[in-house]
Amino acid sequence: MQTLILAVNRPALAYARAGVAFYEERLRPLGKVEVRYVKEGNADETAAAMLRASEGCLRIAMDERGRNLSTRELEAQWREWQMRAVKRVAFLIGSADGHTEQLRAACDQTLSLGRHTMQHELALVALLEQVYRIHTLLAGAPYHRD
Repeated sequence: MQTLILAVNRPALAYARAGVAFYEERLRPLGKVEVRYVKEGNADETAAAMLRASEGCLRIAMDERGRNLSTRELEAQWREWQMRAVKRVAFLIGSADGHTEQLRAACDQTLSLGRHTMQHELALVALLEQVYRIHTLLAGAPYHRD
């Protein structure tokens, strides 16, 4: 299953750029994961760009109002997508202002990295770490500890 992570604009903060590069490198041998950025415009333009870029994918809006899954629950969700022969899944991370209601409605699911509001560049790094963790679980690698 291909994984697309869409975010608004490339990270401006050094720690986020380093974190993205770190997890992209670690994910490279484990699976087909692509991080792509859309240019920020007004809220409607940004939402439209994210929906265009994720067309044909199972869309997951990342938003603090979404379901908060444990790592094992996310692993189970991932396995379910694989069993349903989902070819492509896209995780959408909004800008500092989050997602529009229209974008959330167009997505298949809304997931959260926690109930707190998280800076969007930090959310990108946290999501990449979870995707890496899921891939290591699927591969039987000893990264995750329960």
